[in-house]
Amino acid sequence: MTTDSEAARLLALSPLDGRYAAKLEDLRPFASEYGLIRLRVVVELRWFATLAANPAIPEVPALSAGARERLDVLERDFAPADAAAIRAIEARTNHDVKAVEYWLKDRFAPHPELAARSEFIHFACTSEDINNLAYALMLAEIRERLLLPEMDRLIGELRRWAGLYADAAMLSRTHGQPATPTTLGKELANVGQRLLIERRALADVEIRAKANGAVGNFAAHLAAYPEVDWEAHTRAFVESLGLAWNPLTTQIEPHDWIAAYCHALVRFDTVLLDFVRDVWSYISIGYFRQRAVAGEVGSSTMPHKVNPIDFENAEGNLGVANALLGHLAEKLPVSRWQRDLSDSTVLRTLGSALGHALLAFRATQRGLGKLAVDGERLAADLAANPAVLAEAVQTVMRRFGIPEPYEKLKAATRGQEIGLEDLRRLVSGLELPAPQKQALLELTPDRYLGLAARQARRFAEGG
Repeated sequence: MTTDSEAARLLALSPLDGRYAAKLEDLRPFASEYGLIRLRVVVELRWFATLAANPAIPEVPALSAGARERLDVLERDFAPADAAAIRAIEARTNHDVKAVEYWLKDRFAPHPELAARSEFIHFACTSEDINNLAYALMLAEIRERLLLPEMDRLIGELRRWAGLYADAAMLSRTHGQPATPTTLGKELANVGQRLLIERRALADVEIRAKANGAVGNFAAHLAAYPEVDWEAHTRAFVESLGLAWNPLTTQIEPHDWIAAYCHALVRFDTVLLDFVRDVWSYISIGYFRQRAVAGEVGSSTMPHKVNPIDFENAEGNLGVANALLGHLAEKLPVSRWQRDLSDSTVLRTLGSALGHALLAFRATQRGLGKLAVDGERLAADLAANPAVLAEAVQTVMRRFGIPEPYEKLKAATRGQEIGLEDLRRLVSGLELPAPQKQALLELTPDRYLGLAARQARRFAEGG
């Protein structure tokens, strides 16, 4: 028998709430409609509390311990049923933030001290004062609790692999063709370092918010209390929430920081996309083997297959995430005159964008957990391509003044099958000092690695 939750997932329009719902349970409390409503309630309660704490506003005297406890309970115990009650009010008001205000007034009503001050809920606020703070808190929580930890796990896994395979010689492929050898560890370190840079960029985005009224001028605030330093008051309020105060806005906080947040995530996603495609390709040529999962089917008709489904899943989700994040970054900072409502519906897709990114991060980690390196395949590829040593030979020839070294090696190797012995015969005929000639004669592709192992270890060790 199908349960209500199973039926809901089968009927979901978004795969995030359908097929992938179980994989994003930790995102849902923050980025869902419930999460947004909960944070609006938090902002309204905290704003009310700051008014009561300001002695220059005598109509909201300091709260008793019981009143403060009631506010704490409303915030701490807010549940999906409360969000549903607010949505029911919204069905009547057709205004989501006003519904929060009315719900809070209902909750204040049984408490005489709070009920007497209930008109100071949402005092001097426009809806955007509440919404911009709620979204700021949402994105701050998601960044700290989900995005950065997932990024750190990915980067940590790449550090581990870079250390394990720092010395694992591997043929490079520039333009898809055999090129100067590297090590598997160094190539993984390269990706990890790129991801680390973008992780830091996301962590460094300053999350800003405002609480300055209808068009950002504190007009209503001053009409009611001209003696209050409202800039100081709202700055202290915004900063008490762990956010940076934006002192100069229109009706909306301009969302420039959200664009920076999205762009940093786009760059992280793009680096990861580059990586998962490369891993897919390395699997296809046998550098990596995949561990078969019992009961898993690779193909509906070809029983032998073990497909790189986790990396393909990651690639698809990264594409969807970046399409949404790119639009968010380009659209949100643009608003007609002092405010238009086109940002409202777009902001509601933040959860979808971040959900697809998180799916990709987790799919990549699952895929990495199934991989094993095929050392024999790496070695065989290197041994089959001694022509990559031509770079070393012509570079040494340059040092010792042998004319046209590049041209001579090009004529001997470009587009031709050439064995290691063929290359050694060429080196034997060169007029080079004995030590350098002997070093070239002893060189093999698996030893022509430069500083690759050192670079890999430096990253693996946190450098």
